Amino acid sequence: MNLTAEDAGQPVGGVIVTPPRRRWRWRVPRSLAWVAVTPFAAWAVARVAGLERGSFATQLMTATPFAAAGSLVPVLLAAFSRNRVATAVALVTATALGLSVLPRAVGTANAAPGGRPLKVLTINLLFGKADPAAVLDLVRRLDPDVLSAQELTPGAVQDFDAAGLDRLMPYRHLEAVWSAGGAGIFAKYPMTPVRDLFQAIGHNMPAAEVALPGGAPIQVVNVHPFPPLGTQVQEWTAALDALPPAAKAPVRVLAGDFNASLDHAALRRLLARGYADAADRAGQGLIPTWPANRGVPPIITIDHVLVDERAGVRAVSVHTVPGTDHRAVFAELYLPAG
Repeated sequence: MNLTAEDAGQPVGGVIVTPPRRRWRWRVPRSLAWVAVTPFAAWAVARVAGLERGSFATQLMTATPFAAAGSLVPVLLAAFSRNRVATAVALVTATALGLSVLPRAVGTANAAPGGRPLKVLTINLLFGKADPAAVLDLVRRLDPDVLSAQELTPGAVQDFDAAGLDRLMPYRHLEAVWSAGGAGIFAKYPMTPVRDLFQAIGHNMPAAEVALPGGAPIQVVNVHPFPPLGTQVQEWTAALDALPPAAKAPVRVLAGDFNASLDHAALRRLLARGYADAADRAGQGLIPTWPANRGVPPIITIDHVLVDERAGVRAVSVHTVPGTDHRAVFAELYLPAG
């Protein structure tokens, strides 16, 4: 076989071309991205606009902090789907939920004294079953000026006084009953019951004027509406709407089990009437208060101390007490001058 000079310079059989390797990229189907984004977007709209309606949606709204954390997942899924519209919606959703929740962990507490100090402790006693010794230990350690107690029974009053509460806080305005409706206000200083301040809807919600030293008396309202279960959601809304607004004088404090979180429009309406949530101001607004002493850890924040928005907040702490399913909330405040 003879090869020409031209043929001798070429490889036998031609040139073998190897195609470039195709890089594998994980991609989420666009439909799946929308499935993930849509419920969180609807949640954000309902939270920001205050559109929760009915018992189920109202109860679900307390889980907004968890929804805010979970809203980051749709952002990733939408990004991997390379769906620009879905990604934009997911980013707006996560931002809206984040801005609704994260400020509670930052706070704007004013640690500098701006007036008379006031220390408030509130606790739901679970039908009076809270351990009296533990409650008294908390009172001795924290030294509150006012104690707001919900689900206060006559038996619990006897147990607390036997443990020494009558010596530590001898002044009280009590509406104790053998049910969840009982309530009471205990104080270190003389107090006068306040009648007809507002229409209490649901459980007993006593109000009293406390002669706090160093200035004018203050008003304290023990708050405990029905939980928003079933048809009670209407009464729950009406109870929060019926609470008195803040007043220049006397300075008013609302403390108790609101059965509501800052993600509920009804509670935000109340705050808009001149109040600030002490835990929110102190950067402790995401600490859950219910359910305590159960098989699961506390998951929602429904116990609050609300004070005139002009007041300063030095600190807020949350305490677990044996025997009750609510954690106690303690707030150190500075009342506005004047």
